[in-house]
Amino acid sequence: MMEFSNWDIIKNLLIAARWTVGLSLIAFLCGGFVGALLLVLRLSKIRGMDRFVSLYVQLFQGTPLLMQLFLSYFGLALIGIETTALQSATLALTLFTSAFITDIWRGCVIAIPKGQWEAAQSLAMSFGEQLRYVILPQAVRIAIPPTVGFSVQVVKGTALASIIGFVELTKAGGMISNATYQPFLVFSVVAAIYFVLCFPLSLYAKMLERKIHAQRR
Repeated sequence: MMEFSNWDIIKNLLIAARWTVGLSLIAFLCGGFVGALLLVLRLSKIRGMDRFVSLYVQLFQGTPLLMQLFLSYFGLALIGIETTALQSATLALTLFTSAFITDIWRGCVIAIPKGQWEAAQSLAMSFGEQLRYVILPQAVRIAIPPTVGFSVQVVKGTALASIIGFVELTKAGGMISNATYQPFLVFSVVAAIYFVLCFPLSLYAKMLERKIHAQRR
């Protein structure tokens, strides 16, 4: 049996953590882009768009991320679309993330006083100009803390990608545990790495939230 030192275990887990960080960034950026498009559609006056986006949000918020990963990987294969584990994980996490982000951002837009919309309309601004110059600059400031806070859920959600064979931190932990027969040590290190990734984001989100509340007083 091959011998693994503690440093070998930690080093390999840190290498795998790069995939966790990479997948988190991809999911967050893609989810943010899709979420922004959905938000604009939901706020627009296009008939049926509000209902469509609402159903989209309910679907991906109301079903487990694990099931979405299974469907994106095995479901697409059933209809002849072959994907890699990374592609399927990116698709599922993007859909999952966008559903939550568009809801978070919609709440921040709704928080803007109605008078701001009316003032923009009185200046004969188009819908796009109202969003760009009046509403979004104010909503973005409110949206930053909950968005940063949600990024923690995205990081932790990447752990489920291990179920479809994507080798990120959790999957690597299982493989190294099977090779070393040291599950307690391996998964203690895995938990510590997740903590190091997530805790600063949580602190930053709370700091931003306190700062915004202080400015509002």
